[in-house]
Amino acid sequence: MPSFSHFFDTLIDTRGVFFDAMILTLELTVVSILIGIIIGLVVALLKISRIKILGYVSDAYIYLVRGTPLIVQIFILYFGFSGIFLIPDFWAASLALAFHNGAYIAEIFRGTIQSIDRGQMEAGRSLGMTRGLAMRRIIFPQALRRALPPLGNQFIIGLKDSSLAAFISLNELFNVATTLGSNNFDEMNYLLIVAVYYLILVAILTLGLRALEKKMSISDQ
Repeated sequence: MPSFSHFFDTLIDTRGVFFDAMILTLELTVVSILIGIIIGLVVALLKISRIKILGYVSDAYIYLVRGTPLIVQIFILYFGFSGIFLIPDFWAASLALAFHNGAYIAEIFRGTIQSIDRGQMEAGRSLGMTRGLAMRRIIFPQALRRALPPLGNQFIIGLKDSSLAAFISLNELFNVATTLGSNNFDEMNYLLIVAVYYLILVAILTLGLRALEKKMSISDQ
C-alpha cells in the first residue's frame, strides 16, 4: 500500500497526463451520451408507436443491449467498424457506448412519456393539433423534466462505463492509470489516483445536474 506522501507526490507529478486523459474521458462521455439520447428518443417513440412491428424492433434492440455485457458490445462494434471502414478509436468507442446508453435512455423516455396524463394528448388533439405536434409541444416538454434525474444518473453511469474504452487502447483515464502503473511497477498507487479523478468528475457532474434540476423546477413555478 503506497504511503500518503508517495501518493501525493505522484498525483502532482502526473497531473498533466491525467488532465489530458480526463478531458478525453469527458469528451467520450458527452459525445456518447448525446448520441445515446438521440438513439434513445427514437427508440422510445418506436416503442410507443401504434405500429406493432416498430415496437418489436425497439424491444429487440433493448433486449440485446441489456442481455449482453458492455465490453462484448464494444469489441463487436469496434472490430465490426474496423472490418468495414477505418474509424478512429475515439469514434468507435463513442458509437459503441452510445449504442449501449441508447437502450437505457429509451426506457427512461418511454416511462416518462407514458407517465403524462393521456388527457393532455386528447386536449391537444381537441385544439386541432396533430398527434406529433401535441407530442412535441405538450407531452415531451413535461416528460423531459421528469426524465432529467434518471438521465443524470445515466450520464454518471456513462462516465464510469467509458473506462472500458481502455480495452481498445483509447488513452482515457483508466488506460493511462494502468499503463503508468505497469511501467512503474506501482499499480495500486495509480489506481488510487485515477479513482480520485473519477470522484472529482462525478462530484462536478452531480452538482451541475442538481443546479439544472433546481433551475427547471423554479421555471415550472
